[in-house]
Formats: sequence, structure tokens, C-alpha cells
Amino acid sequence: MADVNPKNVSLIPDGTDGMAAASNMKLPTGKPLLEVENLRTGIVTERGVVRAVDGVSFTLQRGRTLGIVGESGAGKTMLARSIMGLLPAHDIIREGSVRLDGDEILGRSRKEMRSFWGIEMSMVPQDPMTSLNPVRRIGAQIMEPLRIRLGLDRREAKATALALLDSVRIPDPEKRLREYPHQLSGGMRQRVVIAAALACGPRLLFADEPTTALDVTVQAQILNLLGRIREERDMAIMLVTHDLGVVANHTDEIIVMYAGRVVERAPTKVLFTEMRMPYTAALLASIPRLDTPVHTKLEVILGRPADLSTLATGCRFAPRCQFADQQCLDSEPPLTPGTSEGHEFRCWHPLDPPKLSRPTVAAAAAVNHDDVQGV
Repeated sequence: MADVNPKNVSLIPDGTDGMAAASNMKLPTGKPLLEVENLRTGIVTERGVVRAVDGVSFTLQRGRTLGIVGESGAGKTMLARSIMGLLPAHDIIREGSVRLDGDEILGRSRKEMRSFWGIEMSMVPQDPMTSLNPVRRIGAQIMEPLRIRLGLDRREAKATALALLDSVRIPDPEKRLREYPHQLSGGMRQRVVIAAALACGPRLLFADEPTTALDVTVQAQILNLLGRIREERDMAIMLVTHDLGVVANHTDEIIVMYAGRVVERAPTKVLFTEMRMPYTAALLASIPRLDTPVHTKLEVILGRPADLSTLATGCRFAPRCQFADQQCLDSEPPLTPGTSEGHEFRCWHPLDPPKLSRPTVAAAAAVNHDDVQGV
């Protein structure tokens, strides 16, 4: 799949250095599995270019989980799809660099990317009910990539499919292979798509809102399952979600996105104790808490997300930020290093961490996922 630029549009704003948003973070020791540098993805529309991903840089090592957090429309899913090359063949502009184990993959054709999909990297989609074929049995859907990509015969593929279902803790896997998606619960369907994504042994897994529409108990089981699989297989996971509570106990590092930009990033514990970006604090404050009285009105972020086709100058969160002033409206802040290693934020008037009245990491997660058994 070759990227096209039908209108010869640059995704780098006028008067800026394309590398201005590159990370100042010190990288963890060891060679990264995934290196993303100044990645920009634009969608060409009649209204202009929608800058869905705008100058994102990060690294991810094997055995670690990176959380990507933000509201709907922040660019989280588009970031994952841009890295994997799962984008339409037309009216898409991509710039920057994406290296998988040192191999540049940005701009490769769809035929070339097929050698990476499933085997090197795979995705757990948002909605298992719509991603699973409703008229095909579960076994056929898991066995298909095993036979096509790995060349297994029917007997080997079935044995592997049974082992995969067992590894994601689905009871009576022999029976489930013969069933259709509508016969399974939401949590079991989610486990099936995780098993399918792991079928060919990828080193990098993109989990796109893997707990959407699940109750908190099943949500905890799925998150713990992903963590166990990551450790057993020494994989890297990029966990995409809108909920800071989901990533509180299940990631090593968090990137907060707004309007296609990284607005804050830090190791997980640092983010929750030293957050500086008002948008991050607003996301955290909007999470329902168990220690609040019944019928307490939830906190909301006022206003609407930025229109990515008509971005104004200045901080993109400024129109919705209670701390914004003229400087925020006139110029966009750069990513600024925090006091802790690996912490960066994009704000002219950062919050004072000691004065933050926000939940701790434990309180941010609606339940203590580590206490949930049977996963």
C-alpha cells in the first residue's frame, strides 16, 4: 500500500521544524522493538487535510506495555493503524518513520505489509461482535490464519486453535470451536479475538479498546489476561483506551493524546503523581470513583474536541482549558521535560503537582484488577 499525496500537501505546519515534537525522553536500556519518529498521518477531504496524527514520536521495547489515552477523535486508533499500515490506499498522507526491530516499514506496499501482519504485529479490534464473521464457526476463524500464514494442515491447525483458546482461559475449548460468535458472551468473544490475534505469534500487539462494553469484572480479567500473555511471550503491547483507569495498573508508560498530538507522556506511576497537563487531569477527574456518594454528578470536559481539518494556532486544548490565556491561543507549547526522567508535557501553564487533588493510581482504577481471580 503506497502512500499518496494527491494535493502535494505537507503535514508539517509552516514555519516549524518537523522534528520539533520529537521526544526528549531518555530511552530505556536495550534495543527498542518499535521506534516511531515524527509520525504524521493526514486524510485528504473536501474540507481540507484532517491531521489525525501529528508529529508523534516514541519507542516501545519487548516485554513492556504502552498505554495510549485520549478522548474519541484524539488520534489513538489512527496512530495504531498508521503504524501497521492498515489505512485506505487513497487520500492518505503519511510522513515520518516507523521502524520495527530496526526495519523501516513506513510507506511499504500492502503486499509487503502482509508479511508483517499477524506474524510480526497484530491487532485486537474494538468490537469483537463486528470483527468476527457471524456465519463462520469460531474454529474456522482461528484456524484460517494458521493454515494460510503458517502452512499448518487441518489437524495441526485445530490442535493449535484448541491450545490458543485454552491459553486465553476459555472453558471447554473443543465445544467453543464448533460454536458461532452469537453463542458466546461478550467476554468470551473478546478472548476469541485475542486468541486469533496471537495465533501466528506476533511480537507486537495493538489492543484497541479491548474492554469496551464489558463490565468491570470481565474488563479486569481481560486486562490481566493481556498482561499474563505479554510476560509469557515476551511481547510488546500498545494498549489504546479512553479511560485512564484502564491503564493505571496495566502499563509501564502512558502517552496522552489530544487532537493528534502527544500532550503528556510519562512512566505510569509518574504520570499519576506528577501530571502537569490540564487535559490529563480533566480525563482523570472524569473517571467514576467508588468513594463518591451515590448519584454524584460526573465531571465532564466542557466544549468539543478540536476540528482536525481547521486547526488554529496555539495550544489545541486552549478553547476548553480553564487555565488558558492569550499566550495559549497565540502559540503552541512544545513538549517540555518534567522533573522526573521520561516525563514530558505540552503546556504553557502546567499544573503544580503538589496541589493536585486527584485520585491516586489505585483509586483511578475503578477496581483493583490485580485482586480479580479466575483469569
